[in-house]
Amino acid sequence: MKIFPATITIILIVTLAACSGKGGANKPVTTDNDTVMVPDTGFTGIKQYAGSNNLVVKEVTFKNGIREGLTKTYYRTGELYQTFWYENGLRQDTSHYYFTEGQLFRKTPYVNDTIHGIQIQYYRTGKLRAKLGFDKGRRTTYIEEYLGDGNLYRDYPEIVVNTTDEYDSKGVYRIGLELSDGNINVKFHQGEIRNDVIDTTLIRPLNTVKGKAQLDLRKSDAPGQNQIGVVAEMVTPFRNRHFIYKEIDLPYNDLK
Repeated sequence: MKIFPATITIILIVTLAACSGKGGANKPVTTDNDTVMVPDTGFTGIKQYAGSNNLVVKEVTFKNGIREGLTKTYYRTGELYQTFWYENGLRQDTSHYYFTEGQLFRKTPYVNDTIHGIQIQYYRTGKLRAKLGFDKGRRTTYIEEYLGDGNLYRDYPEIVVNTTDEYDSKGVYRIGLELSDGNINVKFHQGEIRNDVIDTTLIRPLNTVKGKAQLDLRKSDAPGQNQIGVVAEMVTPFRNRHFIYKEIDLPYNDLK
């Protein structure tokens, strides 16, 4: 357990009054809310930030007043929580997150302060738990999750499509969406996934209620597309987001 030293040259004691009485003892420190950054135009060295119990909650390395090198944050009980590497004030390389017992939980790659690459998660036993893809801060469709015995998890559902054709009578072609396993912890979107990247500018959320969504396409006077894309955003049993993409063929070429 890391005790806040009394003889360090530069000390900043931060009172975490807003956090007292909230959450468990092992709740990770929310550094943006729990610490106060003091402007410094030329300091080089390590600054430490303490909580109300005088335990270090954060250590930041500076060079000429700019973050440069290793930054560490700690649980409120003193155990190491996460580490980041900074170059010229930007997160670079790989950050590390730890369980309170000290085992590595997650490694996240950064390029110019943005998550980019493959994030890796671990069980407390040290075995591989999951791999998630990121592209310049955006999630990709790449995901691998592993059971505790090391086997790859494969039981992901598919998007089930139910259609109601009222084109002739009402000028409406209705598309119903749900997951094949009945999972209600899902959100549906209309749009495309390009180059396996989840781009929020290319999808729009659909109203999803208890795991089901409905999309009404209407007859128009202008030519439409022959297909429409839908995306299911679900939470896996490993508590990661997983994206499922499906293209649906349309029977009419003037639906909007």
